[in-house]
Amino acid sequence: MKINSISPLKSKYLKIIDTIAIKPKRLYFIGKLPAERRPSVAIVGTRKPTAYGKEVTYKIAGDLARHGIIIVSGLALGVDAIAHRAALDAGGITLAVLANGVDYIYPATNQNLADDIIKHGGAIISEYEPGVEARDFQFLERNRIVSGLSDAVIVTEAAIRSGTMATVAHALEQGREVFVVPGNITSPLSAGCNKLIKQGAHPIISADDVLEIIAPDLLRPQTLLPLGSNPLQSKIIELLQSGIRDGDELQVKSQAAASEFSQAITLMEISGTIRSLGGNQWALR
Repeated sequence: MKINSISPLKSKYLKIIDTIAIKPKRLYFIGKLPAERRPSVAIVGTRKPTAYGKEVTYKIAGDLARHGIIIVSGLALGVDAIAHRAALDAGGITLAVLANGVDYIYPATNQNLADDIIKHGGAIISEYEPGVEARDFQFLERNRIVSGLSDAVIVTEAAIRSGTMATVAHALEQGREVFVVPGNITSPLSAGCNKLIKQGAHPIISADDVLEIIAPDLLRPQTLLPLGSNPLQSKIIELLQSGIRDGDELQVKSQAAASEFSQAITLMEISGTIRSLGGNQWALR
């Protein structure tokens, strides 16, 4: 694929990066950059999220993308990859900022994700020339661009000591809004999030909390909650809304026969009403 090079000052979308410290003189990219400045949000977090972290990352990223927000992240394993994938699944645009040259994808396991980002109108971006390999210090340098391209940074799940905290530090220096998903106070992977909230970060429980501050004009009138096509599907939706995720528990509490429940779950997944979290765990779209 063609590797492009551009001065951030020559792009209406990238020009915001002129507000950060240690400005990159050029950025290299594969794919397509937005022609105009559009509201953009960076979503970052741990490389090994819990089931809770995976679920909230996917939901918030997808909901923001459906409202036209560009999702920015670093293409790392875990929260980064989930945020990119959720944006794509929602039909949105997502940008990935690498800590190495754009001529190869790191980690290699995210090659297909990178291809999909480009295929669906996004871009793979780096300040490093093609051929430059990833080094530890470059990930920390890269983080200032992830936050610098964005109007806000969201942390969905992170430990106290992590690269995510470096991204937050850059965001604060750059005057960006910082939003954090509250987590279980006994979970080490929520310790960083809960500490940030104590320090004054915006706590969020939905995409609307972000939109109210950075793009209130994109807020849409509240839509009705999904309804099932029959009483069993409606009951399953009600149970999911109450916080139940486990398939076996859903079946028991819906009082449906195993075969009837399995058929309902299959049809709901095909119709896009629910999605699988893996391990017989389910969530609403």
